[in-house]
Amino acid sequence: MTEQERRFTRGLVEVRAAGEQSRQIGGYAAKFNRLSQNLGGFVERIDPGFFAKAEGDGWPDVMARYNHDDNRLLGTSEAGTLRLATDGTGLDYSVDVPDSREDVLELVRRGDVRRSSFAFRTFADDWGMTEDGFPLRTLLSGALVDVAPVNTPAYMDTSTGLRSLAEQAGADLTEVRAAAESGELARFLGRPAPTTIDLAPSGQGDTHPLIAIRRRRAELEQRRTF
Repeated sequence: MTEQERRFTRGLVEVRAAGEQSRQIGGYAAKFNRLSQNLGGFVERIDPGFFAKAEGDGWPDVMARYNHDDNRLLGTSEAGTLRLATDGTGLDYSVDVPDSREDVLELVRRGDVRRSSFAFRTFADDWGMTEDGFPLRTLLSGALVDVAPVNTPAYMDTSTGLRSLAEQAGADLTEVRAAAESGELARFLGRPAPTTIDLAPSGQGDTHPLIAIRRRRAELEQRRTF
């Protein structure tokens, strides 16, 4: 399985039910078909089917953790204290904050914590170009690890994505990383297929198309002289 990756969303984290007694917070941990910020030479978008397998399996072993911290667990899909669903916008989560995490609830209620993040592992992705000609990674299928209300977006390690591009392009990872740092990843995308020219003598294989065209033109020129 691939290494774990993290991305954050600008969607608002909020208290989900009215009233001071509500302990339920949530928001969109991921949004579909939105171009990300520049991740270091490329951008990403999440395909609407990215979480399909995880959702079909009942969101196994997914956690909600404040700032992705194991010591600040908020809820789990297994216990039913974390609920997840996808819609036309993205991946929505709702978690029942325990009494021991009163500080997180207060920070969300006051508006100090406003963003969400999610951790995932990628099963399948694809590389292409945006309409503006910028390298684009599309996340097609993966496993959800956790969702997290965050006050500071985590550093996004893009090494897994660059490794995927290197494998797809048949290039050395070191070369791809260097190209990412210099903003030259586009050269690994859309490479033309190599052209094979058959130089076999007459009677050994098919005649090369270019040679056949030249011969045909010569024959036509000869006919015109009669």
